[in-house]
Amino acid sequence: MQTIQVKDKQFAVSIPAAQIAEQVKRVADEINRDYAGKHPIFLAVLNGSFIFAADLLREVTLPCEISFVKLASYQGVNTTGEIREVIGLNTDITGRPVIIVEDIVDTGLTMAHMIDTLKKQNPASIDVCTLLVKPDKLQVHLDIRYCAMQIPNDFIVGYGLDYDGFGRNSKDIYTLI
Repeated sequence: MQTIQVKDKQFAVSIPAAQIAEQVKRVADEINRDYAGKHPIFLAVLNGSFIFAADLLREVTLPCEISFVKLASYQGVNTTGEIREVIGLNTDITGRPVIIVEDIVDTGLTMAHMIDTLKKQNPASIDVCTLLVKPDKLQVHLDIRYCAMQIPNDFIVGYGLDYDGFGRNSKDIYTLI
């Protein structure tokens, strides 16, 4: 079993890079099909989604734009339950189809907050695209149109996901052991 040390914690590989790439391609193909003839704007949620967003957009063949927002609700390995908007949206999304790109949806509180905030700007539509979702941890109902993978309620790092800012740079995803 391949393991890594991130700060004071040990993690074991749970999703290899090849499986991630396969699922990213599948999701991009769905978006290409569903948004044919449209010009969506992708809103990538920093910091965690930057690798997923880059890989996803390399597979999207539609004319599109990308912008970035930063919301925070984690401290260490636990969610704080409080969403803080750190960097806001600086692109006009009025009348535009919007695809939110997130690394992971666990409680769903951050995503619900973001959707409510974006609706005030009158986009044509809002869809959620996430690399990972923890269905057993969801606290709110969310319509997640594009999901690469569902995972158990474990703490993970790698492929953009972090533990106190560290561990994002792995090609694989690792689970806390």
